[in-house]
Amino acid sequence: MIHKNHMPAGANFTRLILETFRLNGALIAAGDQLVADLGLTSARWQVLGALHDSPATVAEIARRMGLTRQNVQRIANCLDKDGFVITSANPAHLRAKLYSLTPHARTVMEEVSHRQAEWANRIADGIDSTQFNEAVSLMTVLTKRLEHDLPRRRNYTDVV
Repeated sequence: MIHKNHMPAGANFTRLILETFRLNGALIAAGDQLVADLGLTSARWQVLGALHDSPATVAEIARRMGLTRQNVQRIANCLDKDGFVITSANPAHLRAKLYSLTPHARTVMEEVSHRQAEWANRIADGIDSTQFNEAVSLMTVLTKRLEHDLPRRRNYTDVV
């Protein structure tokens, strides 16, 4: 909602926030639909994607993806129960297990990757790459400003 006290830049930022919320909802719904038959949701897909290159702790996944540690833990537990991840001891931290993809998860993620590429190509068709580059650049600047503006809180993700 645009308030009378907004300066033009603040009003523009607020409109972008509102549109980002709508985009996020649409992306989650589209992602859920894209992978539902594979036993995934957008949230599960996001956590598995964070493990693609290397094992990680719940706290590391949370930091990489901008999620809460508690939510990642809940999802990781479900993925473990359903055979998508395995846990192993973490030599760097006794209590923080390392999560990694199972062979089944790697196969599923290969199919997800294929589907996502086809979907992204279809959705992006006809939009100039300059528009995407400018949008990504703006989002990066805003993310850095927001992260800088947040008060630093010490929590579990800071120590693991």
